[in-house]
Amino acid sequence: MTAQTYEDIRYEIDGPVVIITINRPERYNAFRGRTVDELIKAFRAAWADRQVQAVILTGAGDKAFCTGGDVKQRAESGDYGPTESGMFEIGYLHKLIRDIPKPVIAAVNGVAIGGGHVLHVLCDVSIASETARFGQAGPRVGSFDAGFGSAYLARVVGEKKAREIWFWCRQYSAAEAERMGLVNAVVPAERLLDEAKAWAHEVAEKSPTAIRFLKQSFNADTDHQAGLSNLAMSALDLFTASPEGLEGAAAFAEKRKPDFVRYVNWH
Repeated sequence: MTAQTYEDIRYEIDGPVVIITINRPERYNAFRGRTVDELIKAFRAAWADRQVQAVILTGAGDKAFCTGGDVKQRAESGDYGPTESGMFEIGYLHKLIRDIPKPVIAAVNGVAIGGGHVLHVLCDVSIASETARFGQAGPRVGSFDAGFGSAYLARVVGEKKAREIWFWCRQYSAAEAERMGLVNAVVPAERLLDEAKAWAHEVAEKSPTAIRFLKQSFNADTDHQAGLSNLAMSALDLFTASPEGLEGAAAFAEKRKPDFVRYVNWH
């Protein structure tokens, strides 16, 4: 897939750095099946390109980095749209971001919510615009990520904060995110991409083999969470098709509060 055939993303080379941009600003850069397919192709292309030493992941526009799965699409069609394989491969994308032997820098230019929040958490480092906001939405819209999105998040910010983020679905400012160790740096919006490029070019000067071994070493401590992620994705497939999951998506699309009370069952 060449750069010209991408529809949902942009793939731009800047010397030893690749900038991958989720390009669906009209949907707050929410991803559908095609978006995930294209992100997978882009990360694999960056992995294979021996000239590329670092990757920047960002979103188009100034409102959103990524707001996760396209809930409107799910409410309309019951899924995230057609894919090349017939599968929605978000779990594979998560693994690819972790496994690519090159640093991945999230340049968070706006809201990073839900599955978009998971994407930035999985990146090696995150640099945020002062206007960025962070949070989870799963339990509010009938969804969850009980794999890397929660277990790895707890390694990043600690158990108590991770549970707060998921259970209460609050949003946090860039300054709050920096204080909790969720992002590495906060810069003015107009400087975000330049700052991310500066970080990327700086790390590109380092030994690529040393970086590869270091990334694999950091990942080794949490690779067992991939098993949790697989279980979580299987559970999510079943849950989103359930009446409770469908109620969350429908309420989001209809801009109303979901009625989850009828699904309370502690037995």
